[in-house]
Amino acid sequence: MTQEDYRHPITPPPELSDEQVGEWLIDDGYPWDPSEQAVITITTNRLKNVARQAFQAGADQELEACCEVLDNLNDGFWSEKLRDARRPKPPSLKDQALLAIDTAVADDRLSADVANVVRRALESIND
Repeated sequence: MTQEDYRHPITPPPELSDEQVGEWLIDDGYPWDPSEQAVITITTNRLKNVARQAFQAGADQELEACCEVLDNLNDGFWSEKLRDARRPKPPSLKDQALLAIDTAVADDRLSADVANVVRRALESIND
C-alpha cells in the first residue's frame, strides 16, 4: 500500500462551499460577508464554534459511512440502531416534565399526591 492509501477519509464534501463555512463565523454581533476576500480577526469563542461544527460534520460523515457499510451487510436494522445510539434524540418535553416532577418530589418540593395527578395527566398525552 502506498502512503496515499492511508490518507484520512474524512474530508469536507465537495458540496460544502466556502460560503457555508463562512456562515459558521456569522452571528448577530459579528456582521461579515463570507464572499469578501479579507483578513478577519476571530474571537476564541467563534473559533471554537467553527471547530465544533467542523468536528460535528466530520463525525456525521463517519457515522453515515459506517451505516452505509452496515446497510450493505444487512437490511438496515443495525445501521438504524447505530444511528439511534450515536445521535440520540433529546428527551421530549413530556419526558422532561416527568423528570422534573420526580426531582421535585425527591427534593421534597412537591407532594406525592400532587405529583401523581400531574404525572397521570402528562402520561395521558401522546408523545
